[in-house]
Amino acid sequence: MFDSALIGTVAAPDLHVMSFNIRRRLPHLNVRSPDRWVRRRPLLKRLLASEQPALIGVQEALFDQANFVRHALGDRYRSIGYGRETNKGGEGCPIFYDSYRLRVLEWKQTALSDTPAWPGSTSWGNHTPRVVVEASFRDIATGIDFQAVNTHFDHRSRASRLRSADALRRIVAASPLPTIVTGDFNTDANTAPFDRLTGQGLLLDTWKTAEERLSEEWGTFLNYRLPRRNLKRIDWLLVTPSVTVLKAAINVKHFEGGWPSDHAAIQAVVNLAGTAPRLEK
Repeated sequence: MFDSALIGTVAAPDLHVMSFNIRRRLPHLNVRSPDRWVRRRPLLKRLLASEQPALIGVQEALFDQANFVRHALGDRYRSIGYGRETNKGGEGCPIFYDSYRLRVLEWKQTALSDTPAWPGSTSWGNHTPRVVVEASFRDIATGIDFQAVNTHFDHRSRASRLRSADALRRIVAASPLPTIVTGDFNTDANTAPFDRLTGQGLLLDTWKTAEERLSEEWGTFLNYRLPRRNLKRIDWLLVTPSVTVLKAAINVKHFEGGWPSDHAAIQAVVNLAGTAPRLEK
């Protein structure tokens, strides 16, 4: 079965990027629940197999779900990142990438807390650990190095979201590389955490700056319902100003009435060609 893509594979120097909260697998759900992983799994595979982003930041992935995503994308894909708990298990925010197009130079995962090097740590009002994965990549096709950052902010604590936004600002500001930020931020794109990330021009919202939009401005938390306009965009794909944003989309594709996740995938086609290639290390 071949499904049509909203964007699909793009040719270099353009780069197809996605952010997707795939919804963690929950036990003991009603057999008819649209949230059941066994129902969503084949639909997620269909969406990923058709879109084939070169880089995708995923949220809420348990270990088995992360493995499923990697295989659904195809043999070329690899991933970085692990679970957010003290033992490095539980939900994670892995970054998946097409190894034929991108090569990891270095990466690390830290906790969004006052003790970022301690897995599972919390300190900003969130009762569950929150993490950020940051990596530097080389685009094999162009020789350009860039940074990718993927995260999932807390859903209850406003203070935690604000402190997490400050932590992301420091990560982005500390790197000289063009940067792509993906994540579920659990707050709308007109609130204080968004302002802290985009304030003073550090990061730009790809939805707002894209030369072409391929969808309506849907709310990104669908909750297994039909998409609606002018609802909260809690999933963002942000870039530093040197990155050209060619296309942006909020993907609300569903199959025979079923949804791959309770969130919509968000996508962008970007071009890093304005940045000079780094010399081979």
